[in-house]
Amino acid sequence: MKKLWVIKERGDKELIESLSKQLNINPILANLLVQRGHDTFEKAKQFFRPTISMLHDPFLMKDMNKAIERIDLAIANNEKMLIYGDYDVDGTTAVALVFTYFKKRYKNIDFYIPDRYKEGYGISTAGIDWAFENDFSLIIALDCGIKSIDKIDYAKEKGIDFIICDHHRPGNEIPAAFAVLDPKRLDCEYPYKELSGCGVGFKLIQGYSNKHQLPFEELEEYLDLVAISIAADIVPIDGENRVLTYFGLKRLNSAPRHGILAIMELSGGKRELTVTDVVFTIAPRINAAGRIESGKQAVELLISETSLEAFTHGEEINKKNTTRKGLNENITREALILIENDLEFKNRKSTVLYNPEWHKGVIGIVASKLTDEFYRPTVILTMSNGMASGSARSVKDFDIYNAIESCSDLLDQFGGHMYAAGLTMKEENIEAFKFKFEEIVSSTIEDRMLIREIEIDDVISLDDINASFFNVLKQFAPFGPGNMSPVFKSEEVYDRGDVRVVGNNHLKLSLIQRNNSRKVVNSIGFQLGAHYNRISNNESFHVCYHVEENNFNGRTTLQLNIKDINFD
Repeated sequence: MKKLWVIKERGDKELIESLSKQLNINPILANLLVQRGHDTFEKAKQFFRPTISMLHDPFLMKDMNKAIERIDLAIANNEKMLIYGDYDVDGTTAVALVFTYFKKRYKNIDFYIPDRYKEGYGISTAGIDWAFENDFSLIIALDCGIKSIDKIDYAKEKGIDFIICDHHRPGNEIPAAFAVLDPKRLDCEYPYKELSGCGVGFKLIQGYSNKHQLPFEELEEYLDLVAISIAADIVPIDGENRVLTYFGLKRLNSAPRHGILAIMELSGGKRELTVTDVVFTIAPRINAAGRIESGKQAVELLISETSLEAFTHGEEINKKNTTRKGLNENITREALILIENDLEFKNRKSTVLYNPEWHKGVIGIVASKLTDEFYRPTVILTMSNGMASGSARSVKDFDIYNAIESCSDLLDQFGGHMYAAGLTMKEENIEAFKFKFEEIVSSTIEDRMLIREIEIDDVISLDDINASFFNVLKQFAPFGPGNMSPVFKSEEVYDRGDVRVVGNNHLKLSLIQRNNSRKVVNSIGFQLGAHYNRISNNESFHVCYHVEENNFNGRTTLQLNIKDINFD
């Protein structure tokens, strides 16, 4: 698929020169800072050197006082307290965090993860009934609940109070829970709106800690869970999330919990962990428990108190991850066949597919894969508990939540974010939804949104890339939405003469720029083997890439990770 290269506008020249001198860094790097809004010495210092003091006061969040007062009352009265959370990475890390924190201070506590297949997403009637039957009078709901109006009313009828800690967009009505913590509430003045669900859970324990004048050091052991949730839930890694991720990764690497050590050992071990490692190694395994069987085992892994206990849970989860990968491959293959047989597909601007036999636990992954493949808003549906249940994924700049909300007359339930959402409907509504969703997408999406863009931060020479340049560049991490790994473009490059295709259609190159035949930079281009013939014929081309380290046989060198090649 052809990609559109979009080069960002350079920052103000005087600002760049000033910042370059003040920080004693390459102007290219100063330009990156200015582009990202860190355009003064003080802002750049805060960006490169986050501190815990940069975290916001948790009591700026609406209802925080009420939430802490209710927890204090429960503890004083020896009430049974239940920590309830969603079955994905964000939900299970949040439950592990809040449960472990309060379990150290209070024994009359348990946790609950709903069954994806029997109960579905979020707060369930079955979960409330279980809490009632087991004499729980306070439930702290994490990563869910902001749209559970009827469920909260049902719980109140049974004498159960709820504290909701969510980060999804509210509907027009806020549930009548005892306290509702959600920075996206329109009446919440909390200064940072993009916390993960686990991040909101962290603010809850931070609020409790602050009120009881406990040392912040006691909270540091939970930052790894927050970092995992931020990376896995694809929330922006800027503002407060950058601080939480920065220190969470430090914790992951300096004092990993037993469960994370088990995952890393079972997946082949690893050097220092990055956000990328969390997204592609840790998160899929934590997610696999809830996708295949029960998210409860993911929590048990994360709260394991011994390496033996963690390894036992880790082995089971690793098996489920293998099962998950097989299901994912099979369903993706079946989805592609449906698309190939759909004569109208090429004329649509959205993808909606339904098969009642597909495994509910992996349809979100399939939706992501098809969005990557065809680059259009995508909804994948299957049958679950007599209802069509689906996962939706979007393309850059298109708000799929709004599009789904416009179809709410056909839906029984929906929720999510701009780029990912979940929905449930009656099977007989699927065709009407498919038609209406396509109508809404077609009328609101811009043509440019249907072309995959590569945003290029700057055009540079291969000469600019050296150890000093990279040592500053890697301090821009942790990378993710809101602070993506910089992409550079270099023009008129060619291979030294040893280009080859390796692995699964990957290119290995040694790049030289036309104007400087002395500088050679090793490069890898994943899935770019189709360009081999032209490159081996000594044609020059333009290239866009990340700069990264390559560790091989105990030797570390710089290499370019090529995103795309253009001969025009």
